[in-house]
Amino acid sequence: MSNIIIAAILAMILFAAFSGAIKHFKGEGGCCGGGGSTVKEPDKELAGPVIKTKVFEIEGMHCENCVNRVKRAINRIDGVSAKVNLRRKEAVVSYDREIDDSSFTRDIEALGYTITEK
Repeated sequence: MSNIIIAAILAMILFAAFSGAIKHFKGEGGCCGGGGSTVKEPDKELAGPVIKTKVFEIEGMHCENCVNRVKRAINRIDGVSAKVNLRRKEAVVSYDREIDDSSFTRDIEALGYTITEK
């Protein structure tokens, strides 16, 4: 009888662990300090017309909080605006002036992500 109880407890623990891991890898969990919030970083309007657009691959994002952190880091820079996609692991960055990409790539890498131009 005690073996059945122990097995049931272990099954419940494994179920809870796997369901949390599945949410995490689907980007639905509250990892990285996100707390499971569904609040998204707002899109940024550029002051002038878009003169170029670049796509960057970003490794290390796991959830919407990661997306918000990356988007916020890029959008802090005057003259650039980012749209970040968790499933594609990429950021589409629009420019309204000439800006050196290192002005935001350093900030993103400091957050623990890896960024490369596609």
